[in-house]
Amino acid sequence: MSVSDVVKKSVLEGFSYGDLSTAKIMTTLVVTFLVAAYIFGVYRLVSKSAFYVKSFHISMAIISVVTAGIILAMQSSIVISLGMVGALSIVRFRTAIKDPMDLLFLFWSIGTGIICGAGLYKIAIILAVLVTVGIILLDLVPVRPGSCLLIINAEAKEQEEGIESVVKKLAGAYRLKSKNVTADGMDLIYEIRGKNGKKLVDRLSEMKGIASVSILACDGGE
Repeated sequence: MSVSDVVKKSVLEGFSYGDLSTAKIMTTLVVTFLVAAYIFGVYRLVSKSAFYVKSFHISMAIISVVTAGIILAMQSSIVISLGMVGALSIVRFRTAIKDPMDLLFLFWSIGTGIICGAGLYKIAIILAVLVTVGIILLDLVPVRPGSCLLIINAEAKEQEEGIESVVKKLAGAYRLKSKNVTADGMDLIYEIRGKNGKKLVDRLSEMKGIASVSILACDGGE
């Protein structure tokens, strides 16, 4: 027997439909569904997205079961395996994932389907526990407040010194990002840090000659 025959025989023996009994298929899909339901519940509890999308939530959980089914099918036949690889290689998903936490759960869901499809149920369960503990513990780690943009529209450029003194007093840290002087007044944009944003806006709006004050929160802090 040549080397090519040995390799061909070993590959073909690795794809045996007889190894996939109905009991094994049902066990794999049921365990995958239970872990996916757990992921569904964890995501609902820890998600802080401002716009909750239920369809994404459901799809993220069910994708584990679909992935497990694909892995089971790929184990049954080398023809199905090659066909599945070819089919998946031409699929393009263009839905933008804006929240990194959503990307984490989506990857967790797909990984669970792959692991359960391979019959490694213990790894999927241990992974679910560790990921949950990791999310909870890391979420408790305090972070410094994120930066905010303070936008001030004044009627005269002579007011800059008074504005800066108020910002310096109430803002923990600040930096002038933009200054625009026109015949009708002056626009200032400060990058500030601290938790006195509302108090700072109220104090500046009470100053004479201030047309408007706005504050924009930036991503990166709580």
